[in-house]
Amino acid sequence: MSDTTQTLAKPTSSTTGVKEAIVEIVSDSGEGAQKCGQSLGKISARMGNGVWTVEIIPAEIQPPARSREGASGIRVRIGQEEITNMGDQAHLVVALNEQVLFGRIEQNAYKAGTYLLIDNKWAEHTSPDIRRGYLDAILRFKKLGYIIHEIPIEKECLKLVSDARRGKNMWVLGLLCYIYDRDMDLATEQVKSIFQKKTDEVIRKNLDLLNAGYQWAEQNLELHFPIPARQIDEEIVVMNGNEAISLGVMAAGMEVCSMYPITPATSATHGMAETIQSAGGIIHQAEDEIAAIGFAIGASYAGKTAVTITSGPGIALKTEFIGLASMAEIPLVIIDVQRGGPSTGLPTKVEQGDLLAVLYGTPGDAPKFILAPSTIEECFHYVILARKLAEAFRIPVFVLSDANLATGVQPFKRPKIKEEWFASELDQHPWDTDIRPYEWDEDTGISKRPIPGQKGGVYTLTGLAHDEGSRVAYDSSINQRAMEARSRKLATLKDTLKPPKIHGDPSGDLLLVGWGSTRGAIEEAVSRAREKGASVSCVQLHFLNPLEPGLKEIFQRFKQVMTVEINYSDTLGHPHITEENRRYAQLAWYLRAQTLVDIDCFSHVFGQPMSPFRILKMLEEKLDKKLID
Repeated sequence: MSDTTQTLAKPTSSTTGVKEAIVEIVSDSGEGAQKCGQSLGKISARMGNGVWTVEIIPAEIQPPARSREGASGIRVRIGQEEITNMGDQAHLVVALNEQVLFGRIEQNAYKAGTYLLIDNKWAEHTSPDIRRGYLDAILRFKKLGYIIHEIPIEKECLKLVSDARRGKNMWVLGLLCYIYDRDMDLATEQVKSIFQKKTDEVIRKNLDLLNAGYQWAEQNLELHFPIPARQIDEEIVVMNGNEAISLGVMAAGMEVCSMYPITPATSATHGMAETIQSAGGIIHQAEDEIAAIGFAIGASYAGKTAVTITSGPGIALKTEFIGLASMAEIPLVIIDVQRGGPSTGLPTKVEQGDLLAVLYGTPGDAPKFILAPSTIEECFHYVILARKLAEAFRIPVFVLSDANLATGVQPFKRPKIKEEWFASELDQHPWDTDIRPYEWDEDTGISKRPIPGQKGGVYTLTGLAHDEGSRVAYDSSINQRAMEARSRKLATLKDTLKPPKIHGDPSGDLLLVGWGSTRGAIEEAVSRAREKGASVSCVQLHFLNPLEPGLKEIFQRFKQVMTVEINYSDTLGHPHITEENRRYAQLAWYLRAQTLVDIDCFSHVFGQPMSPFRILKMLEEKLDKKLID
């Protein structure tokens, strides 16, 4: 143990309760840090705490061990009240080696006073270079103001298992359960749940590791920060956004999910694969993204609206078929779990980079609806809504999630199943042959859909421009009329929507506009800024096409309007960047065109979720007001 390290002593009886804590567990890939953090989050949520988790995933599948770029792990934010985002700098970090901490430090994840609990096995490693690197790191961490504890994680785990690498995560879970006063009965249930398909011996060993970590911390650590929990008066569920999407698919009554594996969307089908058959459905893993959407369109044409799940590169490949679904007016749900781009980009990192591609990427005019959930709970409900809209309007409906929602874990009220969620039985009564397959209503643009199998319901499906009878539109006026009908669906839906709710005052100096997973960070930053006297409010958009009504009127009540997004925008003052040639963030670009309001933007593409601190720093500059203590 180095002489720069705070000496561990048996804890005193003093205990410091805290309102919230941000904890990180970081390691090399394959050491189970994410499973440890997910378990801590689920235990805390079941206790009644607010929780939000963010996975720390390296760009490579198996980066070199002990590499600064290869940090793998998870951030867990736990609070007395509801938690909606990852928060700012961490309060406490458990690191299974010291090198993985450097990448997180470069990302400003820690602050002076952050506790670093580091596995001390490296201090006595056989390699002098590793020993030297460990000591140098400890010295640097000390200079940065971190409070360091060297922990004998490896040594303690080897008392119970022969391979500490496969046991450290449960030992660390026990350690954290002591520090934050977690319910050990719930922790025991969680560990049993993780290993329920393993042998009794495996379960026993992991429970032994859990209890050993707790006992070691109780006997050796002075860190004890209980987080009081709310009284739970209703049933809750705890899951990530991809799990919520998969449950939403089944709750919507969609019986076909056709997809091709792609990060970070694939896990949405993992749980579904085990249960959808019992609900009467199937998952079709196609040979590629094009085949996946083609299969889904075929299923939808046959009468059962299908869903295809993908990410940005998959959307690019599906583009032609998206146009077919729009032209042929086939109901279809497309879930896009966004990630960094372009091309392969940042496959394991968060970005909101697909909005313009989804809006305008299809050749010609191809209307579609676009929904953007902002919480884990909304990931569930918006899939149900998407299926309903797709069938009611005969249109493709997109649900834009992202990697932050996909992997973040949050508790929410257990949904109570409603019959209205499910798709209705197919109408197999004889089709009224006086009604053409695209008999567009002049007012709404909607037409009744014949289902193959109905007597008289067979019609020609074509990607060619066509008239109401599905005949090729050789007359140019027919194409004009068909375009108008398909576009009118957007206006029809918009007439049913309500203006977004304003978080804060209805007018003021500055309005922030967000979409998707940025909501929690924006609202927290705005609330903190308002406590300091700032005249700032925010709105969150959930419908992106069509947009919610009343936006221009809302924007005009504020001196400045700006979007907050996780996608790229140019920064004024950078080389060659001027007001004339500046590229705006995607929602800002779109809203400027739709409202003709001079909307600014604040965005980044660091591959990280938006944090309240980063937004507050921007607000300080924008409003010229001290907002951060």
